[in-house]
Amino acid sequence: MHPEIFSDGIGEITVSGSIVRVDLTSLSPTERNPDNTPRAVLRQRVIFSIEGFANSVDVMQKALQGLIDAGVVRRTDAAANGADRRAPASPNFR
Repeated sequence: MHPEIFSDGIGEITVSGSIVRVDLTSLSPTERNPDNTPRAVLRQRVIFSIEGFANSVDVMQKALQGLIDAGVVRRTDAAANGADRRAPASPNFR
């Protein structure tokens, strides 16, 4: 069996030369923000070549479109226009 990694989202994407670093985050069960919401903390970093990153983005866009077509995900007007790309917080932590 291969190890699995859970992530609540992407904290930061950094491009340096021909390398793209994607920081995966998850909500901390113990660390809190000033507003008492769980703090997103770095869990793992995935490092891609630019070509590998571009291919991965294409695969994720196709997967997202499949979820939208299946009715699992709804896009708001703001998200569809790229105005706010942050994922909503988990309802388990509100």
